[in-house]
Amino acid sequence: MLVPAGTIVVPPRLAPLRSGRRTVSESGGEERHRIVVGVDGSEGSKTALRWAVRQAGFTGAALEAVIGWQYPAFFGWAPVGIDDVDFGQVAAQTLTETLDEVLGPDRPDSLLARVVAEHPAQALVEASKDAELLVVGSRGYGGFADALLGSVSTYCVHHAHCPVTVIRH
Repeated sequence: MLVPAGTIVVPPRLAPLRSGRRTVSESGGEERHRIVVGVDGSEGSKTALRWAVRQAGFTGAALEAVIGWQYPAFFGWAPVGIDDVDFGQVAAQTLTETLDEVLGPDRPDSLLARVVAEHPAQALVEASKDAELLVVGSRGYGGFADALLGSVSTYCVHHAHCPVTVIRH
């Protein structure tokens, strides 16, 4: 695996070992390896998406771009008009716009874009099952500007079911 400067690669504690570019599925057919990349529209996720697309091209893996969303929690009050917001649609639009900006019309044929109604960290960890690699940006839209890793990338490093590559922006 080619790893540029500023990249942190973290193997999971019990990652399955895979050799070659393809494996055989339980049904006996050939199964394509999969790289999952977290996308939230931030510059860090755009950098991670570019890296994941390139890595998928090198390895022949399918690429799955995932954005997770959840309803915001409000305690005691809620902003006016919150019932009018379709958070799933906002997430889908963010994913589409990010893919359009980063990839333009040259999207890989093997690209799958998924919107998941779950906390982003949990959505990515779930998507990492049976994946060869999970790619995330080091920071998204969290509030701690000086943090080396954001909360989502930290959660993924500790809980993913496959190796994790954290791309610094």
